[in-house]
Amino acid sequence: MAKRVAVIGSGASGLAAIKCCLDEGLQPVCFEKGTDIGGLWNFKEEALPGFGSVFRSTVTINSKEMICFSDFPIPKEYPNFMHHSWVIKYFRLYADKFGLIKHIRFRHRVDRVKPTENFAETGQWDITYTDEEKNETTTEVFDAVMVCTGHHAYPHYPRDSFPGIDDFQGETTHSHDYKDFKGYENKRVIVIGIGNSGGDVSVELSRHTKQLFLSTRRGSWVANRVGSRGLPVDIWATRRWADALPLWFKERFAQRQLNQRFDHSVYGLKPKHPVFGQHPTVNDDLPNRIITGSIIVKPNIKRFTKTGVVFEDDTVEDDIDAVVFCTGYRFDFAYIDESVLKAEGNDVSLYKYVFPPKLNPPTLSVIGLIQPLGAIMPISEIMCRWATRVFKGTTKLPPQGAMFDNIRQKKIDISKRYYQSPRQTVQVDYITMMDDVAVEIGVKPDFKSLFFSDPGLAIQCYFGPCTPYQYRLMGPGAWRGAKEAIQTQMYRVKYPTKTRATPEDDDAGISSILKVLVVLVVILAFLWNLL
Repeated sequence: MAKRVAVIGSGASGLAAIKCCLDEGLQPVCFEKGTDIGGLWNFKEEALPGFGSVFRSTVTINSKEMICFSDFPIPKEYPNFMHHSWVIKYFRLYADKFGLIKHIRFRHRVDRVKPTENFAETGQWDITYTDEEKNETTTEVFDAVMVCTGHHAYPHYPRDSFPGIDDFQGETTHSHDYKDFKGYENKRVIVIGIGNSGGDVSVELSRHTKQLFLSTRRGSWVANRVGSRGLPVDIWATRRWADALPLWFKERFAQRQLNQRFDHSVYGLKPKHPVFGQHPTVNDDLPNRIITGSIIVKPNIKRFTKTGVVFEDDTVEDDIDAVVFCTGYRFDFAYIDESVLKAEGNDVSLYKYVFPPKLNPPTLSVIGLIQPLGAIMPISEIMCRWATRVFKGTTKLPPQGAMFDNIRQKKIDISKRYYQSPRQTVQVDYITMMDDVAVEIGVKPDFKSLFFSDPGLAIQCYFGPCTPYQYRLMGPGAWRGAKEAIQTQMYRVKYPTKTRATPEDDDAGISSILKVLVVLVVILAFLWNLL
């Protein structure tokens, strides 16, 4: 009989988990406490406890070719940066294509995940869940568990860090509960935090408020969605040749590029840490709102008064009507036995962010508990491909000692590169993370063999965008359409914006690959001169 796998959550990670289970001949049963697929991306009119949700206006910060599942390209007519409604449409296409819905039990809340009494021999789990329609609680035994609940459901709301907040007479809320600008019109509002949520909330509210103040402790580097020649910036930035450059060089280049758009010091946003010392904020409109005075950047809040705040530079803003906390989220696995998985200060010890190292046999995996500099969905998918092969027994984990060494080294690397913060505990780089998992299942592109068998494709993969299709070219789960998907990816990037005929550019016939090679030669020559 096929092993039964409990998949908890039917968001992006959960859908990939169901599909990967089916690919490996496993029997998935997905528990979804909501009424629909999509998880975080399924917009809800009201904020619900324990559910993640986007704003009404949320758009992806990574482009479609970078966020798609590796064997299912997003349709060419979809915009490069998708509103949440487009993301849900894509999820539905994916679920329909691979027959995923029939494996999902909607309105089924998982209450407890606990190893069975004979776990050491069987690796099985007691899953206690509640059917909320029937109000019935049941316990079933499963051979493996995939935790796909993400990390945007439980808000980090540090009210205790702000003296006087209990006496503040205005409204306070967390971005988890924010949906749109309604109710904030013509008010004086403070947004605390300058992550992606803080940037989005500030920009949207600044079009409707009397005045918007953006309070930040550290500042942030702000990146644009649109890069050179109007292409998505991640299409340019996520390339293997660029990823191989020294970090110090990438830091200097990135800082120069970001300050060319606007000087972060002049706009009060420049942080003490380097560009890759935290996750940059992606926002196209923030500098425009600052330069028009609609947003005023302020330091951290020292204390609240009854009607306003005092900032750390001792400036005062009075007559404040509302404060929105955009202060991130905390990890919570309350339904999983603490002997298996425990989060302390958003720190969870997992081998390559997936497997609890003490668990033997390794029949529980955590999917998508990462904060990548790049797209998260392909990383979740490749984690699912790895986990299901481990469950099936076709892929083995290293000895426990080696896994602990790997975890310790990653924590050391994070502490050296990033400032200490709960949001940095699961920070990863897209290509590094993808390759790190790909080697476990034998799907990392072998450029030596690829260059001899298909040199054109090898060059395109190394110098072009590192899209998820590269991890379907070879090894287990190889997809026949991967090569074509890579060769046509730029067509899909340009298709949705070329909505009218235009005169051809003079340099239209110059190969984009040739341009990349020229740039690479210049960079290598520069580095050679420095040595």
